[in-house]
Amino acid sequence: MALLWGGAMIILLILWGLLYRRSSHQYPGVAKMELDGIRLQRIAPPMLYILEQAKVSQKLPVFFFKIQRSISRINGQRQGAEYTMLFLAEMLSYSYLLLTGGCFIALLMKGEGSGFLTGAVLSVLLPVALIQDLHSKVKRREQQIILELPELLNKIILLVGAGSTVQQAIKQCLERKRDQEAHPLYRELFQLQRECEGGYSFAQALEGFSRRCAMQEVSAFTTAVLLNYRRGGSDFVLALRDLSHTLWEKRKAVSKTLGEQASSKLVFPMVMLFLIIVILVGTPAFMMMDL
Repeated sequence: MALLWGGAMIILLILWGLLYRRSSHQYPGVAKMELDGIRLQRIAPPMLYILEQAKVSQKLPVFFFKIQRSISRINGQRQGAEYTMLFLAEMLSYSYLLLTGGCFIALLMKGEGSGFLTGAVLSVLLPVALIQDLHSKVKRREQQIILELPELLNKIILLVGAGSTVQQAIKQCLERKRDQEAHPLYRELFQLQRECEGGYSFAQALEGFSRRCAMQEVSAFTTAVLLNYRRGGSDFVLALRDLSHTLWEKRKAVSKTLGEQASSKLVFPMVMLFLIIVILVGTPAFMMMDL
């Protein structure tokens, strides 16, 4: 059995080497692509080649679209399909490495199949965990935007009420948030500002901002601005105040959810602490009973 697992490992390594030799020149820029959570882009060409030959985007369009939508929300709309393929290649690379590692562990265990079984199980569970982590990042991004959007809207209302235009109000808000450009909301707003400075109309830049955020709350904000910003005056401020009230209620709901999640994470440490205290207090009592 040891020879069997050793031969399987050698076959997997040779196959990967052949695929890498065939595909490395086809994806010269993949090593420079950066995506949060991606670490194996340097060895991704073989898996990219397999995905391309399998035409996964055509055979599994729903699955591919869901992954692409999540990645586009995190990384932006540009090169969404390329980054989706890179993410899928990362999943396959981990699975391939775990299968190879399972063969190696089985070889070290003198032919025991449990080592390979462990690698095979992990090769299935790890891609699932990567997908769940991707979706959780999208959810955290949405929560961050909802938590910050009402506060930004209140500042815009005050500035517009003082006589500024919406563009001027957004620009003044961004000047005070230069140190928070990594925040999802402000990153997209800085992109909006760059588009306006590059020649886009404010309406076009605002529509692009809404499309990149891909959230109902942001769409409601941009719709309210586009419908009313030309009017100005009290009608515009009143429309923004109604929206602000709705967004503050959603912010309260998100804050409550985050608080409940934080308290639930403390349950396990508290239970462990309780068990430790019971052991520390109960052990001397049992020892005295034995005496």
